[in-house]
Amino acid sequence: MLDLRFIRENTEAVRQAINAKGEKAALEEFLQLDMRRRDLLQEVETLKHQRNTISREVGLLKKEGRAGKELVEKYNLKVENYDLKNLEEELVKKMRHVNERIKALDEQLKKIEANLEKILLHIPNLPDPEVPVGSAEEDNVEVRRWGDVPQFTFTPRAHWEIGELLGILDFPRAGKITGSRFVLYQGEGARLERALINFMLDLHTGEHGYKEIFPPFLVHSQSMVGTGQLPKFAEDAFNVAGTEYWLIPTAEVPVTNMHREEILSAGQLPLYYVAYSACFRAEAGAHGRDTRGLIRQHQFNKVELVKFTLPQDSNEELEKLVNNAEKVLQLLGIPYRVMLMCTGDLGFAAAKKYDLEIWFPAYDAYREVSSCSNFRDFQARRAGIRYRPAAGAKTEFVHTLNGSGVAIGRTLAAILENFQQVDGSVVIPEVLRPYFPPSHEGIIRPAQG
Repeated sequence: MLDLRFIRENTEAVRQAINAKGEKAALEEFLQLDMRRRDLLQEVETLKHQRNTISREVGLLKKEGRAGKELVEKYNLKVENYDLKNLEEELVKKMRHVNERIKALDEQLKKIEANLEKILLHIPNLPDPEVPVGSAEEDNVEVRRWGDVPQFTFTPRAHWEIGELLGILDFPRAGKITGSRFVLYQGEGARLERALINFMLDLHTGEHGYKEIFPPFLVHSQSMVGTGQLPKFAEDAFNVAGTEYWLIPTAEVPVTNMHREEILSAGQLPLYYVAYSACFRAEAGAHGRDTRGLIRQHQFNKVELVKFTLPQDSNEELEKLVNNAEKVLQLLGIPYRVMLMCTGDLGFAAAKKYDLEIWFPAYDAYREVSSCSNFRDFQARRAGIRYRPAAGAKTEFVHTLNGSGVAIGRTLAAILENFQQVDGSVVIPEVLRPYFPPSHEGIIRPAQG
């Protein structure tokens, strides 16, 4: 969420950001409401001052017997004489009218502030100056590549075909249990999924300095608002009917909200957290896209990286976060590229974002497996996450960052496609073999019979 004063003082920059991101926000209505709010606040302050003054006058009138003519002229009182009792009654009546006006204005202010908050929650974050301007993924900028794309002497199969041949992925049975866009992992497929989760957690905690968190998979609406999922993306999430609970779309939501409404000390920062979770997404805007395979599921597993940093350090911490996610793919031996997202592909809450895209032979293309974002203080304002730079200093908002470290299902799919053999078997990456039984040969072979 952007600061109200910032929007007021940088209206054109905010307008440009809304347009550059392809978002819709009622900025002009916001500005009009803000102006009306300030006018009302000024009137309320004037009336409160008048009320306090009248209250003192009543007290002095009782105590000292102030000059009646002076009070009549000062407050334009309607009295026929300057009798102290009449004056007191008129002053009390005047104060009652002032109180009623203040109450009426306060009600107006509440409605205006509620509308301001509603609009404010739909205004996107401003892009970093380094973010390229563009409207679609074609305008994203490739930063670097790693690994050699495999060359096959045969036509490579898609991962869902490989999974069926190996007997490790069962989409029909998952459909029977739940519906489309779900998968049932079986045997070595389930073990491979679990191996990837454990490998990523071990890597990020053991080598990259992250603290492991195992969060709830349900959060309430306030937590979803805090990270920017609500109210804008309600249709993309799963709500538990009749409750304020939501299935998490990513562990970013519960982990970021660990410090909601807290004041951290500068000495605590940066904080690094890593969390495994199942993720649940309605994919409301993805009708007809990637209907087969593991690329776009309603439920999938992910290892998430979350950072809380000092504002001056967040750019450097973003680069480190990207490198941490890259290390996963490097150790697995999966070819990938790093893309800097353009304004139109940046997303609502991010100020700067890199995508890691892994190679899929069957698609003959790179597909996203991790998004690493710097939100600056956008989420922290929504969630009330502050820090105190020094003892006695005024609090400031932290910067939050997060990135997939990485998405499990897509990584598993890429392993099946990149390491497939002509006979349909798949070679397991070396770093995952310790998570299999010692007797395992490191190859998943087609199911017999």
